[in-house]
Amino acid sequence: MRSDTRLLAWITLALVAYAYASSGDRAENYQRCVADCESLVCRDSTWANSLSYALRLTRWTCTDDCKYGCMHAITDHAVQNALPIQQYHGKWPFWRLAGMQEPASVFFSLLNLLCHTRGARRVRRTVPDSHPMKGYYLRFAYVSVNAWVWSAVFHTRDLPTTEKLDYFSAALAILYALYYTAIRLFHLYPAPRARLTSSISPAIRSRTCIAWTALCALAYIAHVSYLTLLPRFDYTYNMAFNLAVGMTHNLLWLAYSFPAFIPLFRRFPARPRSYRPPYASGAAGFVLLTTLATTLELFDFPPWGRVIDAHSLWHLATVPIAVFWYEFLILDALDEGWREQKS
Repeated sequence: MRSDTRLLAWITLALVAYAYASSGDRAENYQRCVADCESLVCRDSTWANSLSYALRLTRWTCTDDCKYGCMHAITDHAVQNALPIQQYHGKWPFWRLAGMQEPASVFFSLLNLLCHTRGARRVRRTVPDSHPMKGYYLRFAYVSVNAWVWSAVFHTRDLPTTEKLDYFSAALAILYALYYTAIRLFHLYPAPRARLTSSISPAIRSRTCIAWTALCALAYIAHVSYLTLLPRFDYTYNMAFNLAVGMTHNLLWLAYSFPAFIPLFRRFPARPRSYRPPYASGAAGFVLLTTLATTLELFDFPPWGRVIDAHSLWHLATVPIAVFWYEFLILDALDEGWREQKS
């Protein structure tokens, strides 16, 4: 079969030209293997017929297929000879599945998507419509679902467009989490139907909420514009932006969990500053678990079996955290502290 011939050509070319390099895609043996594969295979108009429907559906080109084959041929040689495994085009070598470049990350992204979908369903079913935070929590679930959709798409096929959609959607979810957190903790939401005791007047509350909404919207627009207009995507800035926003979000919820004798702010509009529900420690647990999960990204290692790497494990770790967080938000929304105390 022609596919077997092409694979044999990849392996032969890669092994003959093998030489150690610090970066796989810059190595001479890899570049020579890809060039020879393109000249032998891609100039033949029948190459497309040898690609499976899944590869064609996920937009694999002949050149992409050559890069994939050469990458794994060189990696096979490295494993057999106890040589370091290289990264190619910023990624470790993964076995593809049905056209998916990183199938484990795709699967774990879809698990996260399912968790946020179920979280939205639970919020819609259990939180009263009159609750001032219900709409914010539902919108958080929707932007999170959107983020995990594009995460799955990006890990299926790493293309310039899918990369930007993944990063921009993730930034939106992180920024919206900070947005609703400030609304919740500083009581900037529109006044509910039932009058609640609050130290903030409705007029100040409304103006502050509008200003906070405008600030977050402008920050997101500026973030996306900066990364879009640059000649090259600024990965360092993108990581710093998400880290700063995420850390601020976590610190606010950590403050929520402080003991009652450290009342940084009023947790509930109808309760004194000293009121602290028993489940408040869950916010600190969330911060701890999120921080531990994020540290997985620091352990960048060649994927186990060319399937599971540190990034995919991070995606897996966020699944139970998402379930836990919706449980916490619902407990918080149903707390008696939202109801005005009768004298």
